[in-house]
Amino acid sequence: MDYDFDEDLKSLLKERADKVRENIASACKASGREASDVTLIGVSKMFPVEYAEAAFLGGIDNLGENKVQEMVPKIERFEQLDLHAKWHLIGTLQKNKVKYIIGKTHLIHSVNTVELAAEISKRSEAAGIVSDILLQVNVSGEESKHGFSPDEVSSVTEAINAMNGVRARGLMTMAPIQSYDGEARPVFSKTREIFEGLRSQVKDKETWDTLSMGMSQDYVHAVAEGSTYVRIGTDIFGKRDYGNN
Repeated sequence: MDYDFDEDLKSLLKERADKVRENIASACKASGREASDVTLIGVSKMFPVEYAEAAFLGGIDNLGENKVQEMVPKIERFEQLDLHAKWHLIGTLQKNKVKYIIGKTHLIHSVNTVELAAEISKRSEAAGIVSDILLQVNVSGEESKHGFSPDEVSSVTEAINAMNGVRARGLMTMAPIQSYDGEARPVFSKTREIFEGLRSQVKDKETWDTLSMGMSQDYVHAVAEGSTYVRIGTDIFGKRDYGNN
């Protein structure tokens, strides 16, 4: 098979991912968890498809993207190469883009309105599937971040319980980007508290099992507070060039 990358790139990304996994294992051990409880998502946003290919073939089965228009071509290229990654949409999703990703994502992390959940449900039902989603919660209260406030998540959960095309698996949150060590952890702790409080409300209690928390700068703290998915970009793929974005 003719892939789009060289072996040096694959080795580099694997080395970086292995280091992240070591840190995850250490954080799990310190908090009485198993390393297998946490799944690493390699966030390949803004990197060309060859980086995603190299990461996948280097052992990163779960890949994340922020934008539909970037994720779909990568999925199509993977299909051409007969590579079967689990794709996660982790960025803001617009209602008019939902139709492009139904049946293509393993998990949609960023459901931040009831209307968006309803659109995903409608499109999923039409396709004969149930889409797994997470509710994005803005625990830090930053105006620059999307997500439900902690006070409204309960009523949102009730609304989503009535939808047949989606299955709420848990919550996603982000700590303040410029936060110090002591600032990120309370955000993750509060999210876990909300997650546990909603367990009695959700329709599918057995599959209410997912906390998507932690990025390159704070994933160790997220793991300590119960994260089951960490979304790692910079620590695996390197720094991004935001000059044209």
